[in-house]
Amino acid sequence: MSVNQRSFIDSNIWLYAFVEADNIAKTKQARDLIRSVDPVISTQVINKVCVNLIRKAGFTEKQIRLLVISFFAKYTIVQLDRAILLLASQLRGRYSLLFWDSIIVASVINASVAQLYSEDMQDGLLVAQQLQIINPFKSE
Repeated sequence: MSVNQRSFIDSNIWLYAFVEADNIAKTKQARDLIRSVDPVISTQVINKVCVNLIRKAGFTEKQIRLLVISFFAKYTIVQLDRAILLLASQLRGRYSLLFWDSIIVASVINASVAQLYSEDMQDGLLVAQQLQIINPFKSE
């Protein structure tokens, strides 16, 4: 991981960063990762983070609004569009990705980002010869 390299951060990593009660070690790793790169996220990731913070961590609507404002103020946000959804369909066929994962991968490619940090996708998978999926919690 390069300092200040544009990297896409999947929702699970944001959740570890925001909710430390679940796994303190992963919380520290997630926070360190987010601080060490130039994070890129998508509206899909923001939605997933927000719904899980409401459901699992009891966030209030005020906290959610502040979080959304903060995401848009601090990070590059990829908004879903036709091109991303069509690319996602192609990626599902080629890489056997799950529906929602393919949209994330398509968003990353659309944003010209070379690294996708996710705990849920296949660590080490190289997509379209330009995108590396990395599980930051995988022990080496």
